[in-house]
Amino acid sequence: MALQETEIGSSSINDKQEQNCSRVITIVFLALFIDLLGFALILPLFPSILDYYSQTEDGFYLSLQRGVDWFAEMVGMPQERKYNSVLFGGLIGSIFSILQFFSSPLTGAVSDCLGRRPVILMTVMGLMTSYALWAASRTFGIFLLSRIIGGISKGNVSLSTAIIADLHSPKARSKGMVSSVTSRFQAAVDLLSPWALFQFSAVTRGKESPSEENLQNLKILGLAYFLYLFLFSGLEYTLSFLTHQRFQFSSMQQGKMFFFIGITMAVIQGGYARRIKPGNEIRAVKRAIMLLIPAFLLIGWAANVTMLSVGLLLYSFAAAIVIPCLSAVVSGYGSASQKGRVMGILRSLGALARALGPILSATVYWLAGAELCFTVCGALFLIPFILLGSIKQQTKEE
Repeated sequence: MALQETEIGSSSINDKQEQNCSRVITIVFLALFIDLLGFALILPLFPSILDYYSQTEDGFYLSLQRGVDWFAEMVGMPQERKYNSVLFGGLIGSIFSILQFFSSPLTGAVSDCLGRRPVILMTVMGLMTSYALWAASRTFGIFLLSRIIGGISKGNVSLSTAIIADLHSPKARSKGMVSSVTSRFQAAVDLLSPWALFQFSAVTRGKESPSEENLQNLKILGLAYFLYLFLFSGLEYTLSFLTHQRFQFSSMQQGKMFFFIGITMAVIQGGYARRIKPGNEIRAVKRAIMLLIPAFLLIGWAANVTMLSVGLLLYSFAAAIVIPCLSAVVSGYGSASQKGRVMGILRSLGALARALGPILSATVYWLAGAELCFTVCGALFLIPFILLGSIKQQTKEE
């Protein structure tokens, strides 16, 4: 009888824990979904927003526009309003990514000290403030300020991944909170130095430092993640140049193209990516990266819309697989009290790649041509593919 009561009590506790986990996952999903809508909403509006500020003769905007015009002339880009708008939008996107590069690891480290809930609430409040400023902005300076606040607050993405990872080890998470706050911030310099981020130096501090083998895996994963996003974001950015130049796509046609990419990614993530078994993520990522090589070649050398569509289909499949799977693998490293820093560093490396990739790819695109740009970028995907092949089985750590 006593054994029966114990089993019933244990079952009710497990049910309660599952309900709590489901509630947390639902809240995190809704927060990220709303954030994604706010982030994606601005992309198709960039050209009209920039046209508006150019017509109002905003002094700050015009001074920045002169710098963009100088860069466009230097790389041999045609002086068309469409191209200038895309280039200016890329500049603002780079500022956004640079700020995310600095904020993501710091947000993760602070959440390891103070807990996930207060920090993610602060990031959500920051995003709400940025959207409110954007809606109320009448000058380009206020609009740019809204993007700066939004970039600083984008650490919520890595924080959400850490929250999900915490669900599997709540006891270890509680134990990690006992450490002093001062010792956490000894890694502040490591979280701001690009070299230290690639080395995951902030994770090696303290008694909970990962094993040498796992630390080496983290370094390889971080470098592969950076190189993938560096090359991928270059295509993502120059795609608007290519479709407008080669196929004379209007803004509406480009909107439909990105809608096709988004729907394809959603279907693949919902129907295939979530069914990838734990332990098979690296294999799935390597397959997806190999698909990017023909995808880049098809897009770069596309002679018609059909050829372009096939390339975009392969591109969308890879995009739906690589980032979620790599994030899932990296979230398994480090103790529960280090998840915020680990995921923050990963997101920071991705933000750095997104800040540098578009500018370099745009330069190569206009100096060497679309065909050479996409061919070289496609071939360079062999580097992260080879790096991922050297990942060893993760050793168990408490």
